[in-house]
Amino acid sequence: MRALPIAVVAAAAALTLTACDSGGDSSSDSGKKASSAAASTACKIDQIGIQVGPANAAPAAGDTGNVPVTLTNKSAECTLQGFPAVTVQDGGKSTDVPEEKAPNPPKLTLAKSGTASFTITYVRGTAGDGKSLDATALKISLPGAATTQSFKWSYGPVAGKTGASDPNASVSSFQPAGD
Repeated sequence: MRALPIAVVAAAAALTLTACDSGGDSSSDSGKKASSAAASTACKIDQIGIQVGPANAAPAAGDTGNVPVTLTNKSAECTLQGFPAVTVQDGGKSTDVPEEKAPNPPKLTLAKSGTASFTITYVRGTAGDGKSLDATALKISLPGAATTQSFKWSYGPVAGKTGASDPNASVSSFQPAGD
C-alpha cells in the first residue's frame, strides 16, 4: 500500500518538472542575448581615461621594472575582461608585450568614474644592444578593439629574451583599483 503513494508522488514530480521545459533550446537564445549585451557594454578606449605610471623603473640593465597603468571610466557603466593589448615601439619597430600567464582573469564592471589597473613588468635592456628594443613609445588598446592610445615610454630599453622582437616583459590582466 505504501509503495503506491510514493510512486504516484514521484511520477507527479517528474511530470511537473518536464512541464516546465518549453521544448525549445532557450540557452542558445539567452546566450546570444548575453553575448550581444556583453559586446555592447565593453569599455571603449575613447571613453576611458588612461594614466601610465608613476613607475618603479628598472635602474640598470638586467633589473626588473613595473609600470602601473590606471584606467578611469568617463562614461556609462562598462565591463573589462582579459588583458589589454600593449605594444612598445622604437621608431618604426614595434613589439607586442605578451600576457602574463594567469588563470581566468576577472570580469570587472566599471561604474562611471570607476577605476581598474594593469601592470607592465619588464627587464631593462642595454641601449644599442641588438637584443634590446630602445623603446620610446607605448601603445595600449582594450580587448576586442583595434583603436589604440599612445604614450611616451621613458623607462629605458626593453631587454629581449632571444632578440628585440621577443621582449622580456609581460602585461597583467585588469584588476580592480581604488576603494
